Amino acid sequence: MKNNDWKERLNIVYSTNPDFNYETNEEDSCETLDKKQQKLRVSVEKKGRGGKTVTLITGFIGKEEDLKELGKLLKTKCGVGGSAKDGEIIIQGEFKQRIIELLKAEGYSQTK
Repeated sequence: MKNNDWKERLNIVYSTNPDFNYETNEEDSCETLDKKQQKLRVSVEKKGRGGKTVTLITGFIGKEEDLKELGKLLKTKCGVGGSAKDGEIIIQGEFKQRIIELLKAEGYSQTK
């Protein structure tokens, strides 16, 4: 039987059917591509962020855990905060050239 965690089935209140299966929306997480195959794009963005400048890394294909690991590496190397979610990494501040150098040093050769 599947894990019937209540958080996974918030829209179902009660079922009298003993054979009822709760269906969950599970995302198919694709395998993380090799570092040399990743086509990462680094850009600086200010629009819609309250006037704050951020460096945005997009184009990552893979698991969420690997994305967060790469985000943590970049944040610690730059010494700033940020976040990694929904296939993009947000680094606080303008670090475009430094991040491109760090990514190329890590093996992400198709970085622009």
